[in-house]
Amino acid sequence: MPVTTPAAPADAALPQDFGALLHEDPEVAGILLAESGRRSSTLQLVAAENFTSPAVLAALGSPLADKYAEGYPGARHHGGCEQADAVERVAVRRATTLFGADHANVQPHSGSSAVLAAYAALLRPGDTVLAMGLAHGGHLTHGAPGNFSGRWFEFAGYGVDPDSGLIDHTQVRALARARRPKAIVCGSISYPRHPDYETFREIADEVGAYLIADAAHPMGLIAGGAAPSPVPYADVVCATTHKVLRGPRGGMILCGAELAERIDRAVFPFTQGGAQMHTVAAKAVAFGEAATPAYAVYAHRVVAHARALAAGLEAEGFDVTTGGTDTHLVVVDPAPLGVDGRTARDRLMAAGMVLDTCALPHGDARGLRLGTAAVTTQGMDEADMARIAALFGAAVREGDDAGRLRAEVGELTGRNPPYPG
Repeated sequence: MPVTTPAAPADAALPQDFGALLHEDPEVAGILLAESGRRSSTLQLVAAENFTSPAVLAALGSPLADKYAEGYPGARHHGGCEQADAVERVAVRRATTLFGADHANVQPHSGSSAVLAAYAALLRPGDTVLAMGLAHGGHLTHGAPGNFSGRWFEFAGYGVDPDSGLIDHTQVRALARARRPKAIVCGSISYPRHPDYETFREIADEVGAYLIADAAHPMGLIAGGAAPSPVPYADVVCATTHKVLRGPRGGMILCGAELAERIDRAVFPFTQGGAQMHTVAAKAVAFGEAATPAYAVYAHRVVAHARALAAGLEAEGFDVTTGGTDTHLVVVDPAPLGVDGRTARDRLMAAGMVLDTCALPHGDARGLRLGTAAVTTQGMDEADMARIAALFGAAVREGDDAGRLRAEVGELTGRNPPYPG
């Protein structure tokens, strides 16, 4: 049976040449082209996603995809690593300069891998860790029962004030005094405000705990000067290199010189084998891009767009947690519109708006989590954010007019393709 290869929309340029893949494997090529078409005709509002540059994608598809390079520059377990060493040194140099850190490990395969290595470097199984509770925005690696973190360590969860939605630092301090954790983690997957790193540092020092900043979400804003940095306060900073940072999917760890050897050993050989050198090369490219004035402008626009979107959604009747945002994240509760989070997400998906649900701080209800990193990369502006908010409201309230709304979404994305030709 012949394989049908879906075509991308005529006005959606592809970031790479798919010619060889089309010839060798039309089935897989068709899937990838269909994905390109999906992204070019729908709004990408998943808070953890973005569009990498063609240069980053070129590095991902480079000859370093073939290279085995266990170990670190100058101390590899395989031969022929001269260029692998060179590109990793570039990535480390750019990361430490960009974020003002003494040391960077750019090998973690993901944000979760980075957190695992940080725990391995600083903790022993059974140690107590204080982190944001899962219902309040904590990540899987912050003590989820099915995750390594919840199986290997004793987690105590702090939360947010029920009225303001802001982190309750009084509760954090009281929990720290009562539980005497070995480490305190600050960071969240759905907290739209800046963590108070200085206060977390004070609490950690008071109880003799390490401070680990899980900065996976704000790291790109930090790179562009649009968010405060945890580097001066945290013992270890874990992050991803995608999301707002606009690099390849992967992780990294920053720390002071005194912990560098422990962190490196925790990544390799303890938790990982060979580094993905093509991804390390792509990280180097992304760090270089993030050091430019144009990227700083981008990072500040991401925040401005999130604030505009939050204001528009509030005007549409959504309950915006914390009353707004300082970051790329917006979290809303659709309950005032008479719809639960999962139903709202399904209606939005039908209308061509792609996003996630997330836990809300109190009760079992789920809200909507969205971000402005990808639509800002596409070149959309604050007027577009107002239009997106109006489309949101119409999709959630009406539910049965998805065709008209999807056409409007297609018109908006058509004017702002992810990869312009």
